[in-house]
Amino acid sequence: MESAEKPSLVRGLGLFAAISVNIANMIGTGVFLKTRVMTCNVGDASSVIFVWIFAGLLSGAGALAYAEIASMMPEAGGDYIFLGRAYGRPISFLYGWTFFGVAKAGSQAALAVGCAIFLNSVLNGGLNPTYFEFNLFGQAVKFGHLTVVALSAIWIVAIINCAAVRIGGATASFLTVIKIGLVIGVAAGAYLFATGDWSHMSLSNVGGTCESVAATARGGIAGFGAAMLGALWAYDGWNNLTPLCGEVRDPQRNIPRAFFGGMAIVGALYIFANLAYFYVLTPTEIASVPVTSSVATEVMKRFLGPSAVGLIALAMMVSSFGALHASVLANSRIPYAMAKEGMFFKPLADVSPKSRVPVKAIVAQAAWASVLAVSGTYDTLTDSVIFASWLFYGLTAGTLFVLRKRMPDAVRPYRAWGYPILPILFLIVTTFLIVNTFIATPTQALMGAALMLLGAPFYWYWSRTAVTSVPVTSVEDRSIH
Repeated sequence: MESAEKPSLVRGLGLFAAISVNIANMIGTGVFLKTRVMTCNVGDASSVIFVWIFAGLLSGAGALAYAEIASMMPEAGGDYIFLGRAYGRPISFLYGWTFFGVAKAGSQAALAVGCAIFLNSVLNGGLNPTYFEFNLFGQAVKFGHLTVVALSAIWIVAIINCAAVRIGGATASFLTVIKIGLVIGVAAGAYLFATGDWSHMSLSNVGGTCESVAATARGGIAGFGAAMLGALWAYDGWNNLTPLCGEVRDPQRNIPRAFFGGMAIVGALYIFANLAYFYVLTPTEIASVPVTSSVATEVMKRFLGPSAVGLIALAMMVSSFGALHASVLANSRIPYAMAKEGMFFKPLADVSPKSRVPVKAIVAQAAWASVLAVSGTYDTLTDSVIFASWLFYGLTAGTLFVLRKRMPDAVRPYRAWGYPILPILFLIVTTFLIVNTFIATPTQALMGAALMLLGAPFYWYWSRTAVTSVPVTSVEDRSIH
């Protein structure tokens, strides 16, 4: 009796596609929205620019650690694999459980709903009609045009990513080029067509309204910390490539380059855009931007008039859609890797013999994100696991120390620059963010911890029959032509 070899993943992502996956997830709405709050937090233009630079360097320190680990173990699942090798299966399972069940699915639901909201703005409220309403755990949930558009966005990117990984990578590259062009267009338009003054860089916020910014988060260490959180949120996604490590061509060379290239491009874009904002508007004007608008919109109004509102809404819609696509492409490999080890539903480990991607894992992820989008619970869920995300970022960066000690002779195509100082700095700041989350929002943090621990009985169930030792990824080397 002949046994056909099971289809495996292929290394179909080139360097540009790999860089695009990280960039697409980093550039969302933060570059258009966060400068107002950050100006209220730290008060003056130069401090805001410093925070953007410092947050970028800090994220870069994390990327340095990830680059060494990922190039050493370029397997599908990324952090799930690294955490399992360093700390054992319970920690890696909790990571997979939290990210698939809450963090990434919730983020995808939020991005999809964001796409619909921004499109609604472009259409001047054309998506407002509601078909029906229902009550879910005491919360009124509306189902209408907005919901249909959000669900369509989720399933469109799911369908795209069910094709060969090179198609998903090419789509990510295309959307990333558009997103970069949008950010450059906003900033360049400000420099070229708006009336501005570089003296604004030496001014401070005096009397700005700072709508919805707590007084306790203005000035001093607390203000700096709040501004850092805002900037780090805008950079979040710098490690989005890691679940796709098993599908990156020439991973020992391209994975480190993808991390560095993505961080360098996004950091430069963020500084370029923020300098443009302060060139056109004073810190007080930026601090007084209404919460219903954005700094980018107010800047573009100076040379485009009212049409800037629709254009920025369109830019944020495209940006959200690009981030959604990159998230679905990369993070569907987490349940795939779990299932491959027997730690999740077994069918999710199947790879399509035609497209050579984990289609069932992609569909499962899209289905769960759709449930969260319809239920309207995504914001509550993602807010509750912010600390968990940073906990696992820190644990993954910490595997650098564990694996260097445990596997000193392992082949390391790239060694993290600045070791051990920069990784330690990253871990210190990560610890601060985790502790600060419990202090600032204890209810949400405790809810997040409870959601993580809900995975314990599932771990017990799957661990009884899990594969004891298996290379998570069997990957063929194929190039994009």
